[in-house]
Amino acid sequence: MLLSEVVIIRKKLFNQKRNKDEYSNTNKIEKTLENNLIIIKKLLDEPNDLHVRTFTVRGSQHLCATVYIDGLADSKYVRNNIIENIQLKTERREIPDDKQALFDVLNQEILSSSTLQIGYTLDDISHSLLTGSTILYLDGMDKVFIIGTQGWDKRAIEEPVSESVIRGPRDGFVEDLRTNMVLMRRYIQDPNLRFKTHQIGRRSKKNLVVAYIADVIHPDILKEINRRLAAIDTDDAPESGFIEQWIEDDYLSPFPQIMNTERPDKASAALLQGKVVILLDGSPFVLIAPLTLGNSLQSPEDYYERWTIGTLLRILRYIAAFIAIFLPSLYIALVSFHPGMIPTNLAFSIAASREGVPFTPLVEAFLMAITMELLREAGARLPRTIGQTIGIVGGLVIGDAAVQAGIVSPIMVIVVALNAIASFALPAYSIAIAFRIILFGFIILSGLFGLYGIIIGYIMVNIHIANLKSIGVPYSTPFAPTFFKDWEDLIFREPIPQLTRRPVYMQTRDKETTDRRNK
Repeated sequence: MLLSEVVIIRKKLFNQKRNKDEYSNTNKIEKTLENNLIIIKKLLDEPNDLHVRTFTVRGSQHLCATVYIDGLADSKYVRNNIIENIQLKTERREIPDDKQALFDVLNQEILSSSTLQIGYTLDDISHSLLTGSTILYLDGMDKVFIIGTQGWDKRAIEEPVSESVIRGPRDGFVEDLRTNMVLMRRYIQDPNLRFKTHQIGRRSKKNLVVAYIADVIHPDILKEINRRLAAIDTDDAPESGFIEQWIEDDYLSPFPQIMNTERPDKASAALLQGKVVILLDGSPFVLIAPLTLGNSLQSPEDYYERWTIGTLLRILRYIAAFIAIFLPSLYIALVSFHPGMIPTNLAFSIAASREGVPFTPLVEAFLMAITMELLREAGARLPRTIGQTIGIVGGLVIGDAAVQAGIVSPIMVIVVALNAIASFALPAYSIAIAFRIILFGFIILSGLFGLYGIIIGYIMVNIHIANLKSIGVPYSTPFAPTFFKDWEDLIFREPIPQLTRRPVYMQTRDKETTDRRNK
């Protein structure tokens, strides 16, 4: 290495150390109250909602100050439980002259908040203020009290909007992290339920909680989840979808590898299976990992109804998944390449309906599929009542007008309508979108190669699913690798008394859901 390069490297290291030292010095809390208040106001650019209240401890000359942000902190709590509490309690006792002694008295005897911490740096202060805490300064001390006084408005617990509840609990997650943690504890009152907190976002510093049951989950899955979360490097994560895309195995895959839900009963059931639930402050959607393809076609209602009903519903969903992917492409392949496979009377009926249609079945399917996607998107963006009307009336009017104009055949309208209905029957919105994306690929393949194209596409999708993983767990489990024990709760649902084992593919510590020692 050249001498000049060594000098440059030494200069860089010296500058880094100097900058670090300067930052550590400016980041410290000063002992003078006036200077500390000036610093915190400048740090936040003197916002209008920053409330500073300076007062003297009764019976002494000790200056104190409370600092909080209105709207994030509960101002009544600050007034009644901090300032008034200090004044009343100090009036009845002798106040020490020493600053450190008074600080200790406030900490141990006077301040009665259940969430009381001591801060030593400006980072501690700024982060605490922006999360709703109140800072209590004591003149002459280079440390402060951080008192939890969060008091912002939050949405009440309501029925989930994105997941309709047919039978089961009607409470859903909200945007407040603490409320969501309470909901999880209400559903699982187990001392082994754990909540590990992470901070996400270099600027937003949002709290993220990983929930799991310590004596059930496989340690390697928990370790991998924590590793991926620690690797997230972003300014902010406004919604749990950001976290999902950061920690998923293959971001190019159309298939969801992390499940999201608003239902606490669904999240608690996943915890009992040995999975991890991720809760992000500010989002009502929690994440469940790992996820398999079979999990995407299951619903909590499968277990709330009798096993015969639950099994029938699951079979219907698998049929709906097949229709949502293959029906338009099968129609195109049979009409364009293999008309001999269609029954004679049906073939004549299809030929008569297509008379005068200027487009090929491939173009027809694309036009109708894109129109259906536009109607779905418009219905989702409009207000709920108007959106439903647009979806129904728009589909009827456009479909009928297209048939009357001779642009598409009536059979194609029926095929695309059945395809849309089948996609709505799927319980998870994310898997329905994946199938809708794959649908266009199969339409193109069937229009180019007929049934051979569908077979090629089917093989390619299966190869992709077989190679896809979710937090290290194969996505095609328990089909491949095969776990026959898990098939009793896959397509068919065994009676509840027979479901005594957790999923084998999760390799849980506690493998039984019942205590067989007492039987």
